[in-house]
Amino acid sequence: MFLSSLHLHDHNIPAASQPNEEPNEEPNEEPNEEPNDSPLLGQSVPGEPPGFKVAVISRDASRLDRLRTFVSPTTQQNLITVVGNVGSEDGAEEAKQALLEQVGKVTDIVSSLGFSWWQGGPPHTQTLKDLHWVIETLLFSTFVSWKAFFPLVRDTAESSYTVITGGAGEKLLMPGTGFLTVGAASALAFCQVLREEYPEVPCKLNQVKINTGVATPERMAPGYLNHLDLGEAVAALVERGSSSHTVFAVSSPADLKTVLLEGNL
Repeated sequence: MFLSSLHLHDHNIPAASQPNEEPNEEPNEEPNEEPNDSPLLGQSVPGEPPGFKVAVISRDASRLDRLRTFVSPTTQQNLITVVGNVGSEDGAEEAKQALLEQVGKVTDIVSSLGFSWWQGGPPHTQTLKDLHWVIETLLFSTFVSWKAFFPLVRDTAESSYTVITGGAGEKLLMPGTGFLTVGAASALAFCQVLREEYPEVPCKLNQVKINTGVATPERMAPGYLNHLDLGEAVAALVERGSSSHTVFAVSSPADLKTVLLEGNL
């Protein structure tokens, strides 16, 4: 199952290079947890064995419809879409119940929530409302969705929960992106807390940290990851199920093979 967005929220991509993203999102907008494209799911359904099903939850039905265009017609029946908001407590619970009514059981969860870029300006030009919006989008939604969906897989050794994060939390990407660093760092810290608070949880609990850009083929730049290649690599990681409490750092296309596909850290 894929929670809400597929856009890898804080990677090192200027807004102009990111599909369907605006550079300076207004803080009074609703937090964006929707897919820009479908980098992680685009190849995961066709690449899985027959009978393997993937569910994706999004607030926007039209984007779920667009997501279907990335899936082979012969495997359309393996994609289940649910309209819901996993960024709020009530919305996450409602989405979970709707999902369970359709699929009955969830075995693996991939969570990638937040937005792709934020460059609102240096801290002295921002307000508390601006900071709250960034934290709500990058951290609160990750926590709320984890709290709702983690119980579905936590006690099963054959299941997994994978969180997709970015590298912006470890450095200031460029002037004016400071709040992105703060929000992304909080998401990284939350993942560390999960690994250390639940050291013996039966399910596979992992993090994939993307330290480079992710783009569609027509928007590729040197060192960027093709969104479909990334989707295939994450699907392979989930299917392999041999690692737990591990951070898989991906900084280049070559890492998709050595880190995710082959499991060499």
